[in-house]
Amino acid sequence: MPKRKAVSDESDFSGEDEEIVTNKKSEKKPANKKAASGGEDSHTVCELSKNRKVMVRKFKGKVYVDIREFYTGKNGEELPGKKGISLPLDQWKELKQHLEGIQKLIEDLS
Repeated sequence: MPKRKAVSDESDFSGEDEEIVTNKKSEKKPANKKAASGGEDSHTVCELSKNRKVMVRKFKGKVYVDIREFYTGKNGEELPGKKGISLPLDQWKELKQHLEGIQKLIEDLS
């Protein structure tokens, strides 16, 4: 296992299997706000409640139906939260095929 050595002077460095310890913080990439808020390839279909929306969006060339909760960011901007689901088209089509059965069960249970 390599030794850790804090280097304070270049003359102390031997160039062998020593690991240099630095206090450099990892750089974070700024969030892409356009993509996070839906971007140009998203369209709000409906608002289910104050903070919940259904959107159709395109991401990496694929279309998704996105049902998601939103929150208000620090600068008053509405941003998507973690709670939600993005259905690819094949799963959306499968769900659509079962809507009548779902509605029947809802009526039976109400």
